[in-house]
Amino acid sequence: MYYVSIDIAKLNHFASVVSADGEVLIKPFKFTNDNDGFCKLLSVLASYERGSLIIGLESTAHYADNLVEFLVSKCYQVCVINPIQTSTMRKNNIRKTKTDKVDTLVIARTLITQPHRFFSHEDIDLMHLKDLGRFRQKNVKERTRLKIELTAYVDRVFPELQYFFKSGLHQKAVYALLKEAPTPELIASMHLTHLTHLLEASSHGHFNKQQARELRILAQKSVGSSDRALSLQVTQSVEQIELLDRQIKDIESQMTEIMLGLDSVIMTIPGIGYINAGMILGEIGDIHRFSKPCQLLAFAGLDPSVYQSGNFNASHTRMSKRGSRVLRYALINAAHNVVKKQCDLQGLL
Repeated sequence: MYYVSIDIAKLNHFASVVSADGEVLIKPFKFTNDNDGFCKLLSVLASYERGSLIIGLESTAHYADNLVEFLVSKCYQVCVINPIQTSTMRKNNIRKTKTDKVDTLVIARTLITQPHRFFSHEDIDLMHLKDLGRFRQKNVKERTRLKIELTAYVDRVFPELQYFFKSGLHQKAVYALLKEAPTPELIASMHLTHLTHLLEASSHGHFNKQQARELRILAQKSVGSSDRALSLQVTQSVEQIELLDRQIKDIESQMTEIMLGLDSVIMTIPGIGYINAGMILGEIGDIHRFSKPCQLLAFAGLDPSVYQSGNFNASHTRMSKRGSRVLRYALINAAHNVVKKQCDLQGLL
């Protein structure tokens, strides 16, 4: 068996080949983080049978993702090593030396002496789920911020509007109205027929002519400001929210597609949908990394914190919240949905 160790960087990687006895067969060489560099690596490894090679690299931010996907697609045995393992191996060196070339040999020794697990196509899917889940949370957070800002703008422009729409400001009918007429003055000057059609079309018939007439009267009596700067902020905030709505929908569609391909057993749990399941699986990755349930709880930050001083030991403490924030959110949300689903089922029975 031959071990290919790769030290990852942003622009250039270093790789070396070591035998099972620790003999350096190919000294550390540099290759670029692009197609030419990847092809150079393959040409160096071409003299070895793929089944006899174990390729190992450290988990280093996102810089290794493209190389891992490339090697897995070429049917190589690839494993990603925890930096803690290589750090421990590096400390065993007598001389305190750290270079890219030395690091490849440290990774090789770690591969030889430590247990490892090969990356699979399923791991690639989980990696994509993790990226999509985190990007979705980022967009949801940004959309929430914009909705809060829009509410503040409308409070100044047309404060009576949010009480007219019983379901609140954040609905398609209100957004359609504010994009065309962001101030009470503009709403009051709209033709009744046009205003009625606008509300009916955007609400799928929920609003009628009588409500459009009431809205015009309310706009005429409004104490809101017709400031052009505020109206611009209103229209652009609505456009940004609608853009984020479309982007979140696209992300969720992609996550659902990956989940359908995985056909995971997690989907058999009543109350857990594709999005929550995708975030959970993406954040956990290879669940075999956790030998005990308590380890997974700690990874999610759901384990209780410990407070002890002298003879005092706190019996009631809060959760630590030290782990993956996205996983913690997804698990709590999933648990809430499962409980709600069970209550609904019991109510039917």
